Amino acid sequence: MKQQADFESLKREAAAAALSLVEDEMVVGLGTGSTAKHFIDLLGQAVAAGELRGVTGVPTSRASESQALGLGIKLIELPAAGIDMTVDGMDEVAVTNGRLDAVKGLGGALLREKIVASAAATFVLIGDDSKLVSHLGEKSPLPVEVARFGWQRTLRLLEDLSAESSGADSHVKLRSTGSEPYVTDNGGLIVDCYMPAGYDAATLAAALDATPGVVGHGLFLGIAARAFLAGDGRVRELAAEREATL
Repeated sequence: MKQQADFESLKREAAAAALSLVEDEMVVGLGTGSTAKHFIDLLGQAVAAGELRGVTGVPTSRASESQALGLGIKLIELPAAGIDMTVDGMDEVAVTNGRLDAVKGLGGALLREKIVASAAATFVLIGDDSKLVSHLGEKSPLPVEVARFGWQRTLRLLEDLSAESSGADSHVKLRSTGSEPYVTDNGGLIVDCYMPAGYDAATLAAALDATPGVVGHGLFLGIAARAFLAGDGRVRELAAEREATL
């Protein structure tokens, strides 16, 4: 229990660092997951205390929406013009050729998370320092959201694609809750792709984008501008030297 409590404390420290970037009247994308939950909580406290005024949130899941509303954070739908900032957790983050590349979506909200992250002028990642890896795939599978229609065929395509990308050491698995498939807020299913570290993330992302039945995937390549990682009594900030053109 102590170890879990320590991790929660680190997540909160990283969330607090990201909160310092939020200014009055900003529209902020609210991520999903255990780390993003801390950011939403701290944002709600700041709004309630009058420390931040006119801040509006765009949630990436029903869970984040419910939490934010309970804290008195005003919410809107994602505007066509985009938003000021999105803050979200990650499952892995690596520095690749000056970019911040991440795997996200183990919480099942990867599609909405990517839509909102890509719409932000600044996308900020937060987490404990165990999330920092040399190569994507060291610790986390890659979640892929697929349409329910024809999912068996899509699963086969993902099996073939992962084998082509990473060889025999890879495998894919339909995520389930008990005996039933896990269903996202969008009504899709999640396939977790397990591949050895060091796979070519950019090539794989392009292949996934071109695969019929794939709705979205958890490769967030070069989207983030900054990452706050808490550990060893400090919060470390990583800044991208260059960002992806979306």
